[in-house]
Amino acid sequence: MKKSTFPLEIDLGMRYYASEAEGIGGRLRSVPEDFRVDEIPLEGKGGTAGPFLICRLTKTNWELQHAVKEIAKRLGISHRRIGWAGTKDRNAITRQWISIYNVSAEQVNAVSLKDITLEVLGQSNEALALGNLVGNRFGIVIRDTDPEDLEARVSSVRNTIAEGVPNYFGLQRFGAIRPVTHRVGEWMLRGDYEQAVLTYIAMEFPGEPPHMKEIRLAFRETKDPGTCLHNLPLHMNYERAMLHHLYTNPGDYAGALQELPPKLLSMFVSAYQSFLFNGALSRRFDDGHTLADPLPGDKLIFANGRTDTATPSNLPAVGLHIRRGRCSIALFMPGRDQPGSSGAVDPITESLLADARITPGDFARAAEFVHTKFDGAYRPIALKTDIESVTEGTNLHLKFVLPPGHYATTVCREYMKTDPVKMI
Repeated sequence: MKKSTFPLEIDLGMRYYASEAEGIGGRLRSVPEDFRVDEIPLEGKGGTAGPFLICRLTKTNWELQHAVKEIAKRLGISHRRIGWAGTKDRNAITRQWISIYNVSAEQVNAVSLKDITLEVLGQSNEALALGNLVGNRFGIVIRDTDPEDLEARVSSVRNTIAEGVPNYFGLQRFGAIRPVTHRVGEWMLRGDYEQAVLTYIAMEFPGEPPHMKEIRLAFRETKDPGTCLHNLPLHMNYERAMLHHLYTNPGDYAGALQELPPKLLSMFVSAYQSFLFNGALSRRFDDGHTLADPLPGDKLIFANGRTDTATPSNLPAVGLHIRRGRCSIALFMPGRDQPGSSGAVDPITESLLADARITPGDFARAAEFVHTKFDGAYRPIALKTDIESVTEGTNLHLKFVLPPGHYATTVCREYMKTDPVKMI
């Protein structure tokens, strides 16, 4: 294992690389064409009947929530009638499936938006929901890498990724430009909606323009929504929606949060779950353990879906299964309901929750506030994939497939080992 030296990665719990090779540097997303994502849909979607129209959405340089709101506006419907299987990157060319309730193919075909195309594929009796996909296929270019021993370093990292790297939630999970979503989620879990709003609107980030820092700082100090609403750029729709609510409903911070789309609101709390996972995984490495080093009580997920638990007596056999790719260690991301077996929440995660004073009851309260379950879930600690790579001068071209919820930037950071800001 190799430690990250970048404060942002350390703050988000991504403290280690699996590969010992020196980073190749470079930059992701110099242009959107450098980061292509194609969703691999589940079979059975896009039939011939049902109230949900299934469409393929292709977008360039659009954040998904904003794209959905603009599509809904053109259709004259609520954005809540549009569902999707996975959130995709903004600075990229992405193709994914979405479902739209109770609209016609003719209405969809009439939608005209720059850098967005919609193709009607069929109909379904149910909406698409997060996770309703097989995976994602990526085509990525890392430009302007360090040319010294490039082929050797690329080969070394490719072999490491085939064996397994830390399955961290990537930077974009926490907000690519301002990684604060998990902090908002933490305040929501505490029931402090005022601090949640102040964090979302007023928390500064080093890479922002000076005038934006001044606007945010002024709002934190004065809590004057009218002045902030006047100064904030028009394109910042979510912040402006919350500020307008506060202007007309002084002090109603809970109501201000609920001005946000439900799926965005739920992402704050799930981002905090992701933050806990990253932190717990890195703590295992702090203690000298590896991705293939099971501990008594570890949950095991097998390739065929079967689950088991590591015990002192079966550790040697479990280690062999892991090394042969038959199963993976999984950490439990806590939520409102903990699994029935004792010890399912590992001691490290329990310690992180205790330090933060967050309980299952807090997740239950947040679930009621957001109208999302926030159940706990297991996540494999290792990411493995086979990569096709080609170098052209100082540019590296990568092709690979990942399961749902796995991050391409987690793969790229193993190659680059550079400031994460260069990956957004």
